[in-house]
Amino acid sequence: MSDTRLIHGFHAVIAKLRHAADDVKEIHVASGRQDSRVRDLLALAEARGVKVIPTEAARLDGLAGGARHQGVVARVAAAQRHITLDDVLENLAEPALLLVLDGVTDPHNLGACLRVADAAGAHAVLAPKDRACGLNATAIKVASGAADTVPYLMVTNLARTLRELKDRNIWTIGAAGEAEKDIYTIDQRGGVAWVLGAEGDGLRRLTRDTCDELAKIPMYGSVESLNVSVASGICLFEARRQRG
Repeated sequence: MSDTRLIHGFHAVIAKLRHAADDVKEIHVASGRQDSRVRDLLALAEARGVKVIPTEAARLDGLAGGARHQGVVARVAAAQRHITLDDVLENLAEPALLLVLDGVTDPHNLGACLRVADAAGAHAVLAPKDRACGLNATAIKVASGAADTVPYLMVTNLARTLRELKDRNIWTIGAAGEAEKDIYTIDQRGGVAWVLGAEGDGLRRLTRDTCDELAKIPMYGSVESLNVSVASGICLFEARRQRG
């Protein structure tokens, strides 16, 4: 197994340089580019002591596997930093705010959820290992740097993890369109874990039954559901609003 992996996109590479520069082995940048984004990236790489390699477009395309790389691809350490739920919760200066994803397998959705979680100040994103996508290059790029600021924890048994959160006085709220309560009537000033399923499928039955309660986002138009990242943002920012 290789001891390195590839990430791409300016936000993802810059975030890695800022938060874990020791993990960055080398950066490939499109040959001939001299715009401000590249200059800023080169300056940061030089400050962190990371080698930058001018690379032809065809080679960049191959490294990124055909993905939209924006002219920058980095080779980084394969091993992602291992963080546990205890690591996340033990030193919080405020009540926990967590996002739990059940059945989100699209890396674009995962990346968008990580970005939303970062913006809302969520302390971690959790997902089951059996029904989730890993933190691959696409998810990292879409996250726009949030993959290095928001811990992403993949757990073996989601229902057991939800029960563990309850034992830690964290209220677990499942987002469900058929719920009687809406998200604005629930007190979210204490520790909260919002639990969301993929658009269309929603929460699995066991996940739904394990949550402390269910709540819905009021819908006023003709659509019946929202993309999971949009729904995550609405729920997390309502918690932030209530906390003032």
